[in-house]
Amino acid sequence: MLKVVIIGYGDMFTNMIAGTLDSGSQIVGVFRHDRVKYPRPIRWLKDIFLSDCDYNYIQSYKLHEIKAKSANSESFRRQLLKLNPDIMIVASWSEKIKKEIFDIPKIATINVHPSLLPKYRGPNPYMQTILHEEKQSGVTFHLMDEKFDSGAILDQRTVEITPSDTGKELKAKTVLKARGAICELLEKLSEDVIFPIAQNEANATYFSTDFDAEILFKDNASKISAQIRCIHPWSNTYFFTRKSVFVPNPYQITITDNTTPYTDAGCVVDVNEKDRSLTIVTGDNKLIRLGGLKLYGPINRFFTKLALKHIHIGEIIEP
Repeated sequence: MLKVVIIGYGDMFTNMIAGTLDSGSQIVGVFRHDRVKYPRPIRWLKDIFLSDCDYNYIQSYKLHEIKAKSANSESFRRQLLKLNPDIMIVASWSEKIKKEIFDIPKIATINVHPSLLPKYRGPNPYMQTILHEEKQSGVTFHLMDEKFDSGAILDQRTVEITPSDTGKELKAKTVLKARGAICELLEKLSEDVIFPIAQNEANATYFSTDFDAEILFKDNASKISAQIRCIHPWSNTYFFTRKSVFVPNPYQITITDNTTPYTDAGCVVDVNEKDRSLTIVTGDNKLIRLGGLKLYGPINRFFTKLALKHIHIGEIIEP
């Protein structure tokens, strides 16, 4: 039976816990990111009054929680040595973990990255894969080394991206795929030898979290759709009219051929106050219907229908 330590946060963290338990491996310790993110008094109050899934998962399975201020701290190193794990799994983490830490497990430290490495290294690849209109994404289990997301690959699984997926749906599919994959990977590691495969650096891509949230209707319709969907649920896109700033709903986007006499990018061809929608010509002469529009701001949103009354067919939304 493999002895496993898991560090991380969020859905990937809890799914790695579930998948590890599914494999029959023993979780000898977990380290959640809240211990790095929050000072002790704030974390204590949060755990009592606003406990999240990470904390509840740990408590429900009665897992041993490692107490330290950093994954690179001396305290964490000592506790990891004492636990003597075969495997350490890193399931989302903000710190660059030092070699003296990730070398401690007897077999390996395995990083879980939600893309098909070597493509889309870096933070939040969910957003970038949709933004670049990929048809597939996935999850990669690789050996941790001193660079980001560059270690040799142990296992990789694909996830299909549908035209309606937002970052939320892609993340949900990816972490579920990762749960089953880590179960199988740990079973293999306990019974056999797996030969890691080096990543092909010629195919490597890296994207930061920088993102232009303003919609430009001179772009192609599919690009605009991807831009709106990729950033949900972490943030929103927006576009300006003469007097207002609108935020589109990522679940109410329709693209059709343009059969109207209007061909200028940004031209409004339909306004529907009832369903709070605008239909606009895009740069590739398609029509994009954006339904469920809201004015930007918690109070302004109640005046969305009123704002739509001031937009007329034939009006050009710039830039």
